[in-house]
Amino acid sequence: MTATIIDGKAIAATIRQEIAAEVEKLTGQYGRDPGLAVVLVGEDAASQVYVRNKRGACQKAGVSSFDHNLPATIPQEELLEIIRDLNARPEVDGILVQLPLPDHIDEGIVLESIRPDKDVDGFHPVNVGKLVANRASLIACTPLGIIELLDRMGVEIKGSNTVILGRSNGGHAKDQTGGHQTCKN
Repeated sequence: MTATIIDGKAIAATIRQEIAAEVEKLTGQYGRDPGLAVVLVGEDAASQVYVRNKRGACQKAGVSSFDHNLPATIPQEELLEIIRDLNARPEVDGILVQLPLPDHIDEGIVLESIRPDKDVDGFHPVNVGKLVANRASLIACTPLGIIELLDRMGVEIKGSNTVILGRSNGGHAKDQTGGHQTCKN
């Protein structure tokens, strides 16, 4: 078996061009740009980089970005109110709450407060359930991105053994499996 180097940057550039073209079509069809609300709570450096990159990607693709940079001390109820407002806004098509959240905020309650059809991370229990049941739903971006890379490289994954290291919701949750899981696809 020979190794294949995947040029992720080149594939990502192609995908970004495809998305920009699709966004242009959607804007023409609906009379407005698609909109993504990004909620960042606190000053986590890695989260700030991730969110900054998402905002830049939105701008390049023509997606409106609605930014909410909130202090780590925000009360949970105030955060939930912001999410309720974003759920109700028709110009907000997707909501991303950057994880991790501060310790005083119940992550589960926050993720459940996002409308499933606006949950771009696919973490809402409805979306997780649909994924497990193999029904159409929003899928978490990291595994979907990996599958897209493999598909574009022509790598057949059906029937293969897969190892997932550091599995979590958002890269931070405590893993109850000792840090890894082995799955069959």
